[in-house]
Amino acid sequence: MVSGKKTKANRGSVQAARSSVVASKPKPWGTIAAVVVVVALAVGVFGYAYSKIDAQNQKEAALAQWTPSDTNKDPSDKINGVVKKEYEASKHVTATQRVAYDQSPPFGGPHDGTWADCMGTVYPTAVRTENMVHGLEHGAVWITYNPDQVTGDALEKLKSRVSGQPYSQMSPYPGLDKPISLQSWGHQLKLESADDERIDQFIESLRRNPNTYPEVGASCESQGFPVDSPPPFVAEAPGADGIPMTGGETVTSEANQPPATAPAVDPSAAVSSAPSTPPSS
Repeated sequence: MVSGKKTKANRGSVQAARSSVVASKPKPWGTIAAVVVVVALAVGVFGYAYSKIDAQNQKEAALAQWTPSDTNKDPSDKINGVVKKEYEASKHVTATQRVAYDQSPPFGGPHDGTWADCMGTVYPTAVRTENMVHGLEHGAVWITYNPDQVTGDALEKLKSRVSGQPYSQMSPYPGLDKPISLQSWGHQLKLESADDERIDQFIESLRRNPNTYPEVGASCESQGFPVDSPPPFVAEAPGADGIPMTGGETVTSEANQPPATAPAVDPSAAVSSAPSTPPSS
């Protein structure tokens, strides 16, 4: 008969052996680490997505006051620095004529019968002004910049506001008296920085605002305009044969306009020779 003491001793030995096995079994640190990494990544992804959504919601809320409505027909009236002028619409010039614009860059007045493509087009080189102004008549916003002052990240920020955005166009404007200038028909805003919140306010207020541009519903898609090789910008003011702001041929329809061609100008008078004073065209 086995004594109680021996039984207790045996039990103690078994328990000690089990404890030894348990103690000697390694913890799955690799699995634990993998789980921690997965959880951390998930938290990071969801956190990033939430922050992006929250930032977008805040941006939309901030821009809400700049959205045109029946009771707020021209929100740009509340944007500090916006210049407004009245211009007669539907006044066209030919591809070889130049306009003696009253503003630089111009934001209204006579213009070429063929508009530059303004469906989110970013032109890497300066484009003939008479073609660019026409897009404003169709509801586009034209962003211009001084290529000697706006480069790198600042330039990319401007491009992001235009590229692929319908009724938007962008081009360098040599000789510009400020780093950046925004134009819509009858409106202009000149700025120092690509980070200025008024850029988004101007775009929200005036791009395709039916209360502020003449030809509501007009297309911004190119119709014969050579996007890849546009007519060049000319720095010098037009001569005595320049079309005055009251000139141009009045048209009632823009259907079947002839394709734009580069005006017959001296190539040396183009972008490379920007004047010390702001150009007229």
